[in-house]
Amino acid sequence: MNNFFWNNIFKKTRSECELITEFWQQTPLFKNIPSRHIHTLSENMHVRNFQADEVVFRQGDQGAGAILVLEGQVKVYANNTLLSDLDKGDFFGEITLAETDKRTADACCITKSRLVYFLKQDLEEWIEIEPRLGTIFLMNLASILAQRLHMANQLLSEKE
Repeated sequence: MNNFFWNNIFKKTRSECELITEFWQQTPLFKNIPSRHIHTLSENMHVRNFQADEVVFRQGDQGAGAILVLEGQVKVYANNTLLSDLDKGDFFGEITLAETDKRTADACCITKSRLVYFLKQDLEEWIEIEPRLGTIFLMNLASILAQRLHMANQLLSEKE
């Protein structure tokens, strides 16, 4: 007899973990990393539910990792300027995988949302176990950050 009182309410269902794996696999962060390794990481990621209009983080908050939109919509903005509208499968906050410094923008859920957290601590542990794949991941992260810097420079130069 299955007693629901003793079930692990925090454990993700297999299908949810597979969905998280598929979404991460489609991002440039995990380019050239086998899905079985992404799946192993996904098993330890943290899922959190948000209500519409709930703040995910504010500019200046301590960062802990990257966030994937599993369901819903999120807006990212800085100094009242919209930086991005994010939907299912999009990710944000990846700067804190390189440097756990203060958040550089605000993020707010527009609709009821489920977000997946990939913490820097989990990345560091994975790199110790899989240094070759960790190097690929870090190169992917560096490429993403360089692209964002290039886009920011372009936008700033257009303003002048």
